[in-house]
Amino acid sequence: MKLLKIAILTACIGLPTILQAQQRQQKVVYIIADGIPADVMERENLPNFKKIITAGSYSRMHVGGDKGTYNETPTISAVGYNSLLTGTWVNKHNVPDNDIKAPNYHYQHIFKLFKDQYPEKKTAIFSSWTDNRTKLLGDGLAATGNFKPDYAFDGYELDTVRFKHDKKSAYMHQIDEEVIKQAANTLQNNAPDLSWIYLEYTDDMGHRYGDSPEFYNAIAMLDVQVGKIWDAIQYREQKFKEDWLIIITTDHGRDEKTGRGHGGQSDRQRATWMVSNYKNLNTYAQYFDLGVVDIMPSIARYLNVKLPESVSQEIDGTPFIGPVSLANLKVNPVQKHLDITWKALEKDGKVKIWLASTNDFKTGGKDNYQLLATVDLNQQHYFADLKDYPATFYKIIVEGANNSLNKWVTVN
Repeated sequence: MKLLKIAILTACIGLPTILQAQQRQQKVVYIIADGIPADVMERENLPNFKKIITAGSYSRMHVGGDKGTYNETPTISAVGYNSLLTGTWVNKHNVPDNDIKAPNYHYQHIFKLFKDQYPEKKTAIFSSWTDNRTKLLGDGLAATGNFKPDYAFDGYELDTVRFKHDKKSAYMHQIDEEVIKQAANTLQNNAPDLSWIYLEYTDDMGHRYGDSPEFYNAIAMLDVQVGKIWDAIQYREQKFKEDWLIIITTDHGRDEKTGRGHGGQSDRQRATWMVSNYKNLNTYAQYFDLGVVDIMPSIARYLNVKLPESVSQEIDGTPFIGPVSLANLKVNPVQKHLDITWKALEKDGKVKIWLASTNDFKTGGKDNYQLLATVDLNQQHYFADLKDYPATFYKIIVEGANNSLNKWVTVN
């Protein structure tokens, strides 16, 4: 009996350490710094960005969908924001430009999905552009389930008294400074669980001056602003039981000739980047071309958001955090068959191959997927016979143990 008491006491002594580790809260903040191509980020001296990269990682990334395919996506600001928010390209989220006339909220954004699962946790947006909250997040709209961020600091572009508009757009830098001030204070004092910070000034300088000292100076100013957010995160992690993930990215690159324009599919307009304090990027991130749509499912994993099956089936991104079974799905129609290939990222396991000939999810319905086959993950291909599924449109899902990939196919 005495030995049993000693064993129990020893176990209990170790228990607080285990519970303490389990009780650390996971929090995420991501920053979109508008309109900075990857080549500029890589050659500028940015000390605060370098601090974060030293703690974590830097990766090239792309926007614009798959060039020349059904999901090719304009390299335009709001389009990129929504691809990040929803993990989908424009053919799904339906934001093709900055007008944001009719977002398809059936492709839910990460803020709503997070809040649905954790209603007691807090979300925040800090932005120089009110449309990010009112249109993209759909603040208070029935279509988003009346989602509302717990903290919102925006609308400064409408205050022409405090931020007097000038011809050189210096007011935009002052607005970004206010955004950063509010974000740093809120993160340090209130620590919302999921936050979005949007900064515009770099894009304004790019449009006005192209590749120029003025543009590079704006990026240097951005580096100082990022440092304030990084300091707030460091404070929280040192003073509280919190682990923070910071992701910084951009929404598009710039044209090769002048650096003033964007919106097209040239390499530089598509080439973006990601800076994060997350160090252990998975095999997918190390060997494949990351896309802006990969950020949403990665945040979901970090925050332990269990995505509904209907949502995960539609996500175009692949998480760069945690285990991933497969990547690089390709589907090619061949004489009433589909030639389906993928790259296996694990040694063992199975994949399930699903097919639907409807797109009812787009309008709030449910697609009826048929299981075509279950095959070895390492087989890396499957030749699907369509004779029992006559249609002109198909949605394909290849489902592995740790992630799934999807493609749409039109057959003439």
